[in-house]
Amino acid sequence: MMSKVAHGIVSNMRSILPRLEASVKGGLVSVRSTSKRPELSEHFALDEAVTNEKLLQYDEGSKERTELETALLGVLNRVEHVPIVINGQEFQAKEDFQQVLPYDIQQPIAHYGHAHRVLIQMAIDKSVEAQVKWDKVRLSDRIDIWERAAMLIAGRYRYNIIAATMLGQGKTLRQAEMDVAELVDFMRINPVFLRELANYEPIRDTQSKCRNSMRLRGLSGFVAAISPFNFTGIAANLAYTPALMGNSVLWKPSDSAILSNYFVFQALREAGVPDGVVNFVPAEETTFASVVTQHPKLAGINFTGTSTVLKVLWQLVAQNIDFYQNYPRLVGEGGGKNFHFVHSSAEPETAVACTIRAAFEYAGQKCSSCSMLYVPESLWQNHIREPLLGITASLVVRQDATYCDSFCSAVINRRAYDRIYMWLRYIDQSPSCQVLVGGSCDKRRGYYVDPTVVLVKDLDNIICREELLAPILGVYVYPDHKLKETMDKVATINYGLTGSVFAQDQSFIEQAYDAFRVNVGNLNVNDKSTGLMVGQQPFGAGHMTGTSDKLGTPHSLLRWTSPQVIKESYKPHRNIYYPYMQINDQEHDMVPMKNEESDVLSQDESFYGDFKNEGTKVV
Repeated sequence: MMSKVAHGIVSNMRSILPRLEASVKGGLVSVRSTSKRPELSEHFALDEAVTNEKLLQYDEGSKERTELETALLGVLNRVEHVPIVINGQEFQAKEDFQQVLPYDIQQPIAHYGHAHRVLIQMAIDKSVEAQVKWDKVRLSDRIDIWERAAMLIAGRYRYNIIAATMLGQGKTLRQAEMDVAELVDFMRINPVFLRELANYEPIRDTQSKCRNSMRLRGLSGFVAAISPFNFTGIAANLAYTPALMGNSVLWKPSDSAILSNYFVFQALREAGVPDGVVNFVPAEETTFASVVTQHPKLAGINFTGTSTVLKVLWQLVAQNIDFYQNYPRLVGEGGGKNFHFVHSSAEPETAVACTIRAAFEYAGQKCSSCSMLYVPESLWQNHIREPLLGITASLVVRQDATYCDSFCSAVINRRAYDRIYMWLRYIDQSPSCQVLVGGSCDKRRGYYVDPTVVLVKDLDNIICREELLAPILGVYVYPDHKLKETMDKVATINYGLTGSVFAQDQSFIEQAYDAFRVNVGNLNVNDKSTGLMVGQQPFGAGHMTGTSDKLGTPHSLLRWTSPQVIKESYKPHRNIYYPYMQINDQEHDMVPMKNEESDVLSQDESFYGDFKNEGTKVV
């Protein structure tokens, strides 16, 4: 029996694929029986139940809480060595780096090295070799591996990955649990999409004459996956979605998420991903980008990070386009300027609660974090200002993200801290900005930035336009009578992954659907901009935000396959001329072909019947 989620992501998805499939399904079995060759494509039943991974609650005294406490102590009490892994072989670099706790920079949890150019080149060569074999592995066998991986990550590996995400990436318990649940969803639901895609059959209106089929091939060469620090689930998805589709991958994890990513890599190896299919290659960013974009076998780049880096990668590929053996697929997500837009009919409590969560959970470092709030004058002073500022000022920013009362912790690393510090300095000096709460930071023990709310008086100010990736929320108060004017302005200056509108007035909501049709990839109504779920709210946006490939849909899988269509004729034509030409091959001394019984194969009389019946002279 299909779950609601499954109907949304599988059954209802059939609006495109199975309509075509249904048109030929009746004659499929009989047509297949005429072919003596083995099947070149696979087909699957789609009746299994699929749901999103259930979030554990970690109540005091619960089994999961005890397991997690043990895992946290295990990570803290041991500095894990994270190797470079190429084709199953481990390598060590000369220079050693440490992954430290963002909230306690004197406490390391892992040490690792960066692959130099020669090692990266070796990884590419091994990946290209592995891809040829991996692409021939049956889809059903790959799916089995991914389903085992989902079970391992949801079970035995769960607490180690959560612990590494909490400690190494500074996430609270809830944020880390949601992250790992998303990872399980990717591993569990992407195979469902693959089954759906594999079931597609091209249209055949003459079932007895030919059979058309399509098989999903991987891309020839290798894929480079460059993953971010802020989501363990997305990092793994960047590497393993192309692999599921028959590609080999060089996975360059973020230095600030290297331990959790390595635990995921170990889980997938245990699940059965062959050596060389995904290679774990920590490396310095510019060195990695330079080597992979200069290789002729580059088949694609799968990236999540900032729009600035995505542009650099695009430029590097463009510079080398004449040297590639493929047109590399570029898939990228850069975040953008996400916003909450409040209408005068909105419920203030809902708008405030959703905004605080979206702006300050994980210290505003999600690609979907809200960094601008638009509020009407009629609600700001008496309904929203006081609760927004009061609750923000009371948020617990702990020196230890593992404490259960911690709302958020330190930002990820020194580079992020320095960038945010410069934003705070700009805000302090800008005549059109006023800090209402927060605005301070401290790096003595960890990289702490207080949740900050800034009143912005000019929509052309850079704070209203640029992605901050920080616990900084800009607020613009607009006159009620300038509602449409403000919406139009927001639609031109805020291009983001997600936008949210808050209202009870249905006519305004319909107006918002139209106003924000283009500038965001996901539009939420009366809900926060964060918290999108695989399969339910697929995410990705266009413009300068990203390539809008919607992670969590079959579309994202199609980006990593090169389909081959095969036509097999059962009644091939033997005539050279078309009927309207009034020419008979036999009257032009054409040598007839013979079959195995030495009978002359007659011409298809139907081609010429009309002419003969009408007494037309055939030239």
